[in-house]
Amino acid sequence: MVAGAVMGLIGKLFEPAAKLIEDLHTSEEEKLDAKTRMLESQMALGMQVLDYEAQLMQMKSSIIVAEAQGQSWIQRSWRPITMLTFLFLVVADSFGQLPFRLAGEAWTLLQLGLGGYVVGRSGEKVVQTLKK
Repeated sequence: MVAGAVMGLIGKLFEPAAKLIEDLHTSEEEKLDAKTRMLESQMALGMQVLDYEAQLMQMKSSIIVAEAQGQSWIQRSWRPITMLTFLFLVVADSFGQLPFRLAGEAWTLLQLGLGGYVVGRSGEKVVQTLKK
């Protein structure tokens, strides 16, 4: 998940400030106060990242729901057709039946497609349940 990577980056960005606070020649109370303020800032930034991720997931979900409710057969079926094509290519590649090997980018695309397909199918099932 992107949020986890960003949260790790935020933690690394605050590491020098934490070290600086430790090296300050001041009272323990002032150090604790500075650490508290720094952690509050770090948490606020982390909450903004999580908010952004939630909004992004909501937008993706609304797209999938719109596709699942579409009137056209192709609009509702393009994900399964795409995944069946990927399945065929993977099986053919695994048995050496393709005149070429699938590139690394094709495998990355397959992983992303599988993730989107699973979420898409789940969204379709939710929509069907809600319609009933």
